[in-house]
Amino acid sequence: MRFLLLLLPAAAHAADPAGSNISLGTYVQAGLALALIVGLLFGTAWLMRKLSGGQGFGQGGMKIIGGVALGPRERIVLIEVGDDWLVIGIVPGQIRTLHRLPKGSALPENLATSTEKPFALWLKAIAERGGKHA
Repeated sequence: MRFLLLLLPAAAHAADPAGSNISLGTYVQAGLALALIVGLLFGTAWLMRKLSGGQGFGQGGMKIIGGVALGPRERIVLIEVGDDWLVIGIVPGQIRTLHRLPKGSALPENLATSTEKPFALWLKAIAERGGKHA
């Protein structure tokens, strides 16, 4: 029961038999200072997000170009890192680099006339080219 009184500063102050010198105004002042500090933290985080163009912290020069789901938990993703594009395979518990190519590499010529997604078409072309050389 005494614990509940500590949650309510005015009730705890009134129930204190020793008559401490802490007034209700001190509790209010401390609460307002705490609210100001928490507000400054959130305001600073919001401002940093706005100044970074909406990107999260730590994303650096990495950007996802496209991806294809191979199954419910398997994906192949094309990622731009600096001046390279990386084709990575993602499966539960593992991420592997499958192919590395220069940024902006030529995609298949029939890309503009196809109804398929560009990355899926590019991946088919790479698979076919790999099959011919094997």
